[in-house]
Amino acid sequence: MRTTNARRALGTASALLMLPALVAGSTSGEAAAAPRAGTAAAVDCGTATAITKTLPNGTGWSMCWRMSGTKGLVLEKIAYKPRKEPQPLKVLTSATLAQVNVPYDSGLTEYNDLSDIGFGNTAVDIGPEECPGGTISSAYIPQQERNVKALCTTTAPRGYAYRSDVGDDRGNTKKYTKQGSDLVVFSVSQLGWYEYVTQWNFSDDGTITAKMGATGDLSPGDYSGEGTGWPIGEGDHDHSTSHYHSVFWRLNFGLDGSTRAKVEQYDTKKAGQGAGSAILKTTRTPVTKELAANSALRRWWRVVSAAGRNADGHPRSWELVRQHSDRYDVHAYTSKDVYVTQYRACEQLASGNSDPACNGRGTSVDKWADGEALRHPVMWVNVGFHHIPRDEDQSPMPIHWQGFQLAPRDVTAMSPLTPDELSGHNGQGH
Repeated sequence: MRTTNARRALGTASALLMLPALVAGSTSGEAAAAPRAGTAAAVDCGTATAITKTLPNGTGWSMCWRMSGTKGLVLEKIAYKPRKEPQPLKVLTSATLAQVNVPYDSGLTEYNDLSDIGFGNTAVDIGPEECPGGTISSAYIPQQERNVKALCTTTAPRGYAYRSDVGDDRGNTKKYTKQGSDLVVFSVSQLGWYEYVTQWNFSDDGTITAKMGATGDLSPGDYSGEGTGWPIGEGDHDHSTSHYHSVFWRLNFGLDGSTRAKVEQYDTKKAGQGAGSAILKTTRTPVTKELAANSALRRWWRVVSAAGRNADGHPRSWELVRQHSDRYDVHAYTSKDVYVTQYRACEQLASGNSDPACNGRGTSVDKWADGEALRHPVMWVNVGFHHIPRDEDQSPMPIHWQGFQLAPRDVTAMSPLTPDELSGHNGQGH
């Protein structure tokens, strides 16, 4: 939803394309809280900026952040410190947006927000009312020739962590219950009338949630005739044009400090009928070559550490948990939900990738998933949302979210939040 007379001067797209790709990260004002002894560990971030936080239930997270002119918020060296683990467990070498593709149903307009304009270039100031109880940090944005208060780091309740009534052999029960919390980091970018929130939640149970929120306003310049939108306002005169948001994330894993992870696909299908219910069989398919795939009923993927096991002897892994997605099947690269490619430093954007080092390999992720053996896998996650506007989208437009989760699978032998007195309840032995 962009117009040439956007609410603030962004410059032209062609001018933005000439900006340097990287925006140096810096902090101003308060520094991130220092980790408590034996909890979240300090992290060496070089020219980037460290975030370390120990959540109330004892889980620690650490990472580095910086702003890229193209990709916006970049997180690096992400590590997870469960309460009883002696050392932080390395998870992701880097996690970033990789594209936001916005084609309009009218067929008249299409944007690629990262490669055409850039989320770092259009970062806006975050105010204290948007970051309750948190820390706001700044980054210098060359396009704006100023320091922008670009990052909020805060914590937020997430509701129940668990609840269980546990009985003993005497018939007595005790209730165990705890509320959970997240470390939340986010930035905001304004592109025309749209305002995007790039947010990551790091939960005390080890779950990582990637979220893209779209808010702002419906552009008065994006109204069209019947058939390509929804009537907004009185009667049946103004139709706000329907459009897509296909959001890509790029995940470069570094599980337990190694890039040589494995990727596995799991499918569960009916295999007969039992006495009480259907028999379901789950099969594991090693993903040994580059992958371009779509979700299916009872299908999921995980990235498995080649360097670390939990206390039960199981290899640590992180499961991709997908939310609802309407993929845009018009383009080849947006027609798939998940890509796994062999790492190349020049492959940074899911489309419009202009790094000269990738010459001859194409400019979009679908061209890179060409069957090469996986030794250092990079995962690209695509989540699509078809936005058909409604009266309630004005004004401002209520935020709508799209994203996914990475859930720990066998990272620890038990939940990192297990009460000490239940620590013997592991497997059938209890």
